[in-house]
Amino acid sequence: MSSFEDKVYMEEALRLAREAGEAGEVPVGCVIVRNGDGGERGEVIARGKNAREAEKNALCHAEIAAIDAACRALGGWRLTGCTLYVTLEPCPMCAGAIINARVDRVVFGAKDPAAGALGSVINMCSYPVGKRPDVESGVLADGCSELLRRFFAARRAGREGSGN
Repeated sequence: MSSFEDKVYMEEALRLAREAGEAGEVPVGCVIVRNGDGGERGEVIARGKNAREAEKNALCHAEIAAIDAACRALGGWRLTGCTLYVTLEPCPMCAGAIINARVDRVVFGAKDPAAGALGSVINMCSYPVGKRPDVESGVLADGCSELLRRFFAARRAGREGSGN
């Protein structure tokens, strides 16, 4: 069951996803939080959003951007003690990066029945590679899914009118 803090951080990821969508990117946003000690609230150390179209680069997923920023912020590649919040279930590339970075926990909103790699299509955490994060799905899933539905509906409507 998700906590109040999970919802707060997922709202931040949703804000980033909206920004990505407004820029013509698939609306996915990601926030990485260094977990608080004891009763302390965590600290956002990195943010990312999809930028594949703008950067013309297949690697520019929200999770990869956030992991890169978090590594820079912490001065190392190990993200132990961190939780990654993302609006859409990570793909295999991103799930691999999450495992490689040793993220403690992943919280995502919408499941991805086409490419989800944390349970929907495959579960990268079921393989004996690296540190497996705890995974929680469905946090603010309705809002995350609706944002994606609206984006793709608008994209399809635009193609219909353009003759593409």
